[in-house]
Amino acid sequence: MIRVLLVDDDSRLRELLTRYLTEQGFAVTAVTDGRGMDKALSRVPHDFLILDLMLPGEDGLSLCRRLRSEGQYIPILMLTARGDEADRIVGLDVGADDYLSKPFNPRELVARINAILRRHSTPSTKKLSFGRYTLDLHDRSLTADGVPLNITTAEFELLRVLATHPRQALSRDSLMQLARGRDHTPFDRSIDVRISRLRRILEVDPGHPRLIQTLWGFGYIFNPGDEP
Repeated sequence: MIRVLLVDDDSRLRELLTRYLTEQGFAVTAVTDGRGMDKALSRVPHDFLILDLMLPGEDGLSLCRRLRSEGQYIPILMLTARGDEADRIVGLDVGADDYLSKPFNPRELVARINAILRRHSTPSTKKLSFGRYTLDLHDRSLTADGVPLNITTAEFELLRVLATHPRQALSRDSLMQLARGRDHTPFDRSIDVRISRLRRILEVDPGHPRLIQTLWGFGYIFNPGDEP
């Protein structure tokens, strides 16, 4: 059974989502803030984290950033009541796998959870190497000269798509569909955010990338022969 940890200070929403997710077969733990989250994670491993952006004390962005900096790569779906795209971009930039704006249909929440979990657990035995780097599609890991690198589920999925389509021009729409497998708005900038994060991981000079190159007005191209 998939263990889901829900962190939201809205008692009515917590009750609604706990009941609905339980009916869908998930084991749900619901807490109100970061302290509750830390206690729940320390007691038992969880498979998925639903994290509200606006929380008392340490907010969702700070909690997400802290978890990633501690090396915890539990899939994270961030909830936001804000309409500002900048908040969603920041959420993705600190390591969230996806976001969902309130109000939302609980069925969409379940669909997002299942999509993220499928991406996280897709089996494969292939390893892709480029320069110093090895992308293991089975272990879902990235290493440089054998040393593990920190990479989120969403970043791994995007790099997987790029690395399995070398020297192929890929539009932002194609990358979004292949990496996330869901519809998006014409102004969805999450791919650009993740490209930026991958460049900071992989490139010697992220400002002048050679491995992941921009095709202005179209998308990106992955050049494994041009890596640092």
